[in-house]
Amino acid sequence: MDFYDAVNKRKSIRSFLDRPVEEEKLHRILNAARLAPSARNLQEWRFIAVKDPGIRRRLIPAAAGQSFVGEAPVVIVGCADTDEHVMRCGEKCYPIDVAIAMEHIALAATAEGLGTCWIGAFYQDQVKIVLNIPDNIKVVELMPIGYPADTSDTGKTRMDLNEILRYDQW
Repeated sequence: MDFYDAVNKRKSIRSFLDRPVEEEKLHRILNAARLAPSARNLQEWRFIAVKDPGIRRRLIPAAAGQSFVGEAPVVIVGCADTDEHVMRCGEKCYPIDVAIAMEHIALAATAEGLGTCWIGAFYQDQVKIVLNIPDNIKVVELMPIGYPADTSDTGKTRMDLNEILRYDQW
């Protein structure tokens, strides 16, 4: 799939088919995350691919009751093993770098014919308990991955480019 096709087709999927994700596809998707850029090339991201159905079900309450998190055949948990480095602009590296890597996952999954959904509504402490994540590791994002149950193209509602773009100055 062409890059721009993947960008246009990517949408939030909250209903998945009961069909496993092939290991080769999952490997390619996670390799795309590994190749993402990071500040100072720190590569602080770490990923947990949750495939066990029982563990995925235990993530549902930790994900604020979002049942589709447990129904997806894989949930990628984007974490950071970080030294809390702050960039010169004043922002911490790890949330931005993990987000970049997770979007690589979302676009790679789309290119593979899979769907994803960004999940920021979760309780980090509960996710850590379910997945036995050490205290020093930050959980940044959850992303269910699987074959979409609905493949209809409903289109995206986005602002026009002229509403969000400025040239040279605000």
